[in-house]
Amino acid sequence: MAKYSMVDQENCIACGACNSVAEEIFGYHQDGISFVKFGDNNGQVPIPEELEDDLEEAYEGCPSEAILIQDSPFSIA
Repeated sequence: MAKYSMVDQENCIACGACNSVAEEIFGYHQDGISFVKFGDNNGQVPIPEELEDDLEEAYEGCPSEAILIQDSPFSIA
């Protein structure tokens, strides 16, 4: 089943933990705040299946719980 992800950028503390385990998924803005590269953090593009273990590891290691994951695309408000 596809996984979708985005970073709650208001809760991101720019610690770099996500990129250290999943650099193919996470990038950083100039201010150091993380974003999901797939779909430019909109939660609409599925994470490739071969990267799902890295996504889970980043999710579990995020100290501010800013990484969001769900089985369907995120709603765009």
